[in-house]
This record gives sequence, C-alpha cells and structure tokens, in this order.
Amino acid sequence: MTALPGGRLEVPTMLLVDDDAVLRERLARAFRERGFEVATAGTGAEAIARAREDAPEYAVLDLRMPEQSGIEVLKALLLLDPGTRVVILTGYGSIATAVEATKLGAVGYLPKPADADEILVALGGHPAHPSPGIETPTLARTEWEHIQRVLSDCAGNVSEAARRLGFHRRSLQRKLQKLPPPR
Repeated sequence: MTALPGGRLEVPTMLLVDDDAVLRERLARAFRERGFEVATAGTGAEAIARAREDAPEYAVLDLRMPEQSGIEVLKALLLLDPGTRVVILTGYGSIATAVEATKLGAVGYLPKPADADEILVALGGHPAHPSPGIETPTLARTEWEHIQRVLSDCAGNVSEAARRLGFHRRSLQRKLQKLPPPR
C-alpha cells in the first residue's frame, strides 16, 4: 500500500485468471487477506475486458484455458499496460512455455498448485504473512516431554516409569527435579 496525497492509502490491484473456479476464489481470498484489491476472471476474454476497465498492477494467469491461453492473455495485458507484473500458473509446465512466457514479459512461471506467498515472491515481493516455520524442539526438550508422557502413563509411579524408560529410579528422580528445558 502506498500513501496518496491527503493520507489516503492506495491498495495494489490484482487480476486472477483461471478457469478453475475453486482455485481462483481460494487465491482471491488469500490475496484480499494480504491487502490486495482483487478482480477475477474465468476466461481470457473476461480478463482482457476487466483489464480494459482498470489495468491491474499484478496479474496471475492460468496457462491453459479454453478459447485463449494464458500466453495470449499475457500479450494483451502487457499491450494495455506494460507495467503490469504477470505470473503464469500451470499444471502442465514445460521449459518451452516458461521461456516463451518470460520472453513475452512474465516475471514468474509457477507450477500448480501454488499458494499466495509463492506467487507474491514470484511477483517480486515478499509474503505479507510469512508462513510460520515448524519449530524443532531441542533434544533435551523432547526427552523431557517423553519422560513426562511415560510418567503420566504410569499414573505418577516413578519406579514403573523408570523401568519402562530403562533408567535407574534415582536417575529418573534427578531428571524429574530439574526444570523443563526451553522450547
């Protein structure tokens, strides 16, 4: 978003073009959540008509659609506004079509299914909502959690838990006296 005179914010515009309605609407929702004003189209002709009304800053095009291909729509969009940043999505990727799309002006070419963050990166931006990484627990934390689980299974009986864990009872008692390791 960029600030306009008077403090108003300008919302980036995006055109999503795919004949698969479910994928198109899922991506549209994801981009709206990331602050984009999104227009959608199910055909190339519909996409070009929408772009004539208001040229988008960004476009995401399906390569294979009935009547017009994504390559044809790419050419038409860039004739209307050469500044539009376009990413081509395809379930039928090939090196030849990727090269053709980039030569014609596409900034990215991704295999389906692609999520909104992957598309944003291909458009030259960074994801607005970085996907949370899976935090790997330390070995000490994993051991502590396992001991707690076994102790719980033994209804708090330290001797039985030590036997199941293969520890000496006193060793287990020492481990249980320590504070849990940080995550």
